[in-house]
Amino acid sequence: MGLRPKTNLMLGVRAAVGRKIDILPYFCNNRNMNRRADPLLVTRSADRFSALGAEPRLQIVRLLLSAHPGGMIAGEVQDELEIPASTLSHHLEKLKQVGLVNVRREGTFLWYSANTEALREVLGFLYEECCTRSRAVAPEEIVQISK
Repeated sequence: MGLRPKTNLMLGVRAAVGRKIDILPYFCNNRNMNRRADPLLVTRSADRFSALGAEPRLQIVRLLLSAHPGGMIAGEVQDELEIPASTLSHHLEKLKQVGLVNVRREGTFLWYSANTEALREVLGFLYEECCTRSRAVAPEEIVQISK
């Protein structure tokens, strides 16, 4: 959030007796003031949620996370999820476009891996609203150890 130019209110006002009353910056950053998320972050997160909205893509991301950090070649993903090659190619391309999947070439093989930084950003986007500002969900309810 960028800093706004200081106004008379933020610098303080003169009281009737001539004393200066300082207004603390607390009011600028508290929940009683509107905070807007970065528009680019909102757009990027919406695109990523849209990509994860297809069941095969969600399965692909989960599988690639299980193979992190090395990743998997497309044939391994195809065998594991039993997805036709052309369909898999389409889904991997969409995940790559929104930045959820990284691709690297080694010889004739394309290795796919989950982009954990992008996933962290998406989770942070949700976490900020549900667990820090509104407290709709207690933070300790989010973190749990997998089975």
